[in-house]
Amino acid sequence: MAHAASISALPCGGQLHRRIFLAPHRSSPASASTTDSLFTSASASTSNYSPKVVVTRERGKNAKLITALAKHEIRCLELPLIEHTQGADLHRLPSVLSDNVFDWIVITSPEAGSVFLEAWRAAGMPHVKIGVVGAGTASIFKEAMQSSKQLLDVAFAPSKATGKVLATELPKIGHKSTVLYPASEKASNEIEEGLSKRGFEVTRMNTYTTVPVQNVDQMVLTQALAAPVVTVASPSAIRAWKNLISDSEWNNSVACIGETTAAMARRLGFRSVYYPTQPGLEGWVESILEALGSYDELLRCIEAIMFIHEMSGLH
Repeated sequence: MAHAASISALPCGGQLHRRIFLAPHRSSPASASTTDSLFTSASASTSNYSPKVVVTRERGKNAKLITALAKHEIRCLELPLIEHTQGADLHRLPSVLSDNVFDWIVITSPEAGSVFLEAWRAAGMPHVKIGVVGAGTASIFKEAMQSSKQLLDVAFAPSKATGKVLATELPKIGHKSTVLYPASEKASNEIEEGLSKRGFEVTRMNTYTTVPVQNVDQMVLTQALAAPVVTVASPSAIRAWKNLISDSEWNNSVACIGETTAAMARRLGFRSVYYPTQPGLEGWVESILEALGSYDELLRCIEAIMFIHEMSGLH
């Protein structure tokens, strides 16, 4: 469980949630104009017709999250922040799979899984044993497993869905276990370093990379800035959001898919960061709901301040 900072400095006091991270709050009270501005912005973003959650995965990959949130009557706005492009080693992956046998193939993201599957089919569908970082990544292989006649074996997931825990818990097969690690060019060296320290022989291949979306519709961006919660599924996405809003005073909530992305959000200076302890769609939705609940509580605090301010003006 993540540790939370106290937020008793908020107007209504109390603690919003155990997984919210806040920067130090200014001790001076907000002026009437500041409060008016906050209230106007917050009210606008929570109207029945305004989207409450921004989904930022690559276009075409947000449907599951949008559907899950729709069950809670939450309107979403799609604003893709990143897109995936070919990595330097992708062209070699099919031949590496057909010419070599590995004890494990380690897959740590849905995109890495999708890219791997294409290369695996091009290699003639050799028998492979796969270790995945978590349930979300495992789901990419579900259909292929049903049709591959056991040539594709998703055989391991760590007790906690992080690369660090995967590197600690991946079972060794024989004295010198071999691992193929197809990854994003931007992924850290955490997994191969952790496995190498345990005696694994690791072959890393950078099969894809992520780049920020170049053209963003300004009307969509305006709506996104007003939404209470922005969701992000990778460190690349939160970096893209940071660059996109660099000239604005945006301070609403970020709901991250997991701990790694949340850590990047905090390093980039975001004040309100939520994430599930176990990455996956269900936990992500829970974190989004928590962020929205905290925002609603903040609105009630602002309304109380406005009421007190107006009443004091009558005396």
